[in-house]
Amino acid sequence: MLSEPRSGRLAAWGNALLAGFISPDDAVLAIVGEDAVHRVEGLPGESWPVGLTLALGRLRALGVTGLRVALPAPGHPLGLSGPPDFNARALDAEEAVVCHGAALGLVPEVYEAGPEGDVHVEVVWHCLAVREAPPADVPSLGEAERELAEALREATEVLSRLDVAGSGQVAEAAIDAYRARVERGREVLAPGYPPRAVRVLELAQRVGLLISVAYENGHGGAVSASEMAARAQALRPVERTARRAQVAAYNAFVEERERGAR
Repeated sequence: MLSEPRSGRLAAWGNALLAGFISPDDAVLAIVGEDAVHRVEGLPGESWPVGLTLALGRLRALGVTGLRVALPAPGHPLGLSGPPDFNARALDAEEAVVCHGAALGLVPEVYEAGPEGDVHVEVVWHCLAVREAPPADVPSLGEAERELAEALREATEVLSRLDVAGSGQVAEAAIDAYRARVERGREVLAPGYPPRAVRVLELAQRVGLLISVAYENGHGGAVSASEMAARAQALRPVERTARRAQVAAYNAFVEERERGAR
């Protein structure tokens, strides 16, 4: 589970740009992050892939007023509204951005380029038509926060009993790295987001990290098949809840603006 999906960066900083909180240069810098370059392909009115600055400006001209995130998984079309072609691409990428104000969506395709020892990452966002309908299974911030706290408590009890939660040097190193990123003042969300969205996203990202550690840290103390099955059963609903919370946090910007316009 990605702690910071590319769709989250695009939606968060794209929303801040669309609302006038930041400049195009600052938005693109934050969206690209450690990647080499991002381009957008299939944008209406453009025959070739274009850079993010032009793409975000074109989306605004097409009527886009906000960006939402989708983080689907098999059997869980979280944040999607169709059509099937877009949903299939988003599921394959495990993420997407859905535009508010125009029936368009963006799905990332990630490439590695360059010679051995100097490989860099390039991202092409495929712009496709989407169905204008409510996104699937996205909770409110309040619901997401309550669900995440409850799921985390339940999973911690099971994983602690199986001796696999946050144990070992690998887990400690991952958690230390997470704390270091936070202490360096990493901006979890772009300007304009409500404080509750920041709080929910921070918790969801931390839970996602712990889930990844639990999966990657071998079998821990779960030495029998039944114990390993119990661990997987405990992690699945927490991972689902964490993804729902991430989507709720990233989408809070658009949701709040919609409520304010009513």
